[in-house]
Amino acid sequence: MQAVRNIFWLGTKELRSFLRDFVLLGLVIYSFSLAIIAQAQSSSQEVHNGSIAIVDEDHSELSRRIAHAFLPPYFQRPQLIAERDIVPLMNAGRFTFVVDIPPNFQNYLLARRQPQIQLNVDATAMVQAGIGSGYAQQIISDEIMRFMSHVERAPPVNVSIDMRIAYNPNANPAWFISMMGILDGVTMLSIILAGAAVVREREHGTMDHLLVMPLTPFEIALSKVWANGLAILLSAAFSVYVIVEAIIGVPIAGSIPLFLCGVAIYLFFATAIGIFIGTVARSMPQLGLLIIFIALPMNLLSGANTPIESMPPVLGTMMLASPSTHFVAMAQSVLYRGAGLDVVWPQLAVIAVIGTIFLALAVLRFRQATAQSA
Repeated sequence: MQAVRNIFWLGTKELRSFLRDFVLLGLVIYSFSLAIIAQAQSSSQEVHNGSIAIVDEDHSELSRRIAHAFLPPYFQRPQLIAERDIVPLMNAGRFTFVVDIPPNFQNYLLARRQPQIQLNVDATAMVQAGIGSGYAQQIISDEIMRFMSHVERAPPVNVSIDMRIAYNPNANPAWFISMMGILDGVTMLSIILAGAAVVREREHGTMDHLLVMPLTPFEIALSKVWANGLAILLSAAFSVYVIVEAIIGVPIAGSIPLFLCGVAIYLFFATAIGIFIGTVARSMPQLGLLIIFIALPMNLLSGANTPIESMPPVLGTMMLASPSTHFVAMAQSVLYRGAGLDVVWPQLAVIAVIGTIFLALAVLRFRQATAQSA
């Protein structure tokens, strides 16, 4: 019981130190609030409210159908302009897409003369221009096929595809990016806080004070684990409930408490990595460099950004040994697909086992480092 009390009071000391460190406190607040909103609303590469104009030189039923086919949320309502205004308006940045329907387009199409439609694209927004031109081509092709099938009374197609998108019917990237931002932040910041706690003790000279007290290295290390883990857990809960669900408006399919339980288990691993790095680094700049080499690859290769199946086989197999991979799989199953404990318990078990191993190694390394300091 004395060890439990020591761990508890040392942890409260860590929390007070964290609250007085305004740089780290501001980093945590920003990472789980404004950063999530910015990633969700400004990192989208999809076409949204693309400005488009129509030059209708045909004035036919088909040209009007094509003009009315461009609808929100991908495109704004098309504006009719004259052919002579295409270049000035695009140079002024008024429109990203301009569709020019030539004269006699419908008549030539009915006569099988293969007329052409000109699509002018402002490619200064390169990614959206490429995706938007593909959307425009598909919209125009669909309208032409519907018109021709109506005019020629073509027989109905025997086979049709009925596509249904699970969880995210509108394929809104903000729903995915916001949650992945939280998962990346949990990994990055838990490592930073735990590592910074160790380095801060060494730089301020308080580590020597702790070593002369009736405390064991295990108690000191575990107090840093639970204190910094609690700070990240509360921040992640705030981000999910307030930022993602209330402000961004992402509907969570599964149980948020189950997800937070998975976060709590994963934090034993992440904070253990931070403590291990903190015993190696001799200063805050060294800690930052080591975190770049460890945390960034963990986030990039965890499956949050690129599916494990799309990675080279050797790399994908190696990442199965990382709890971050199983953490991302668990989070996606719970939050996106509404999975319960009966589905995600294997991932939680793997995270717990690997996290326990890394925690034991971190405590061993911490004990060796404190012995050398003593």
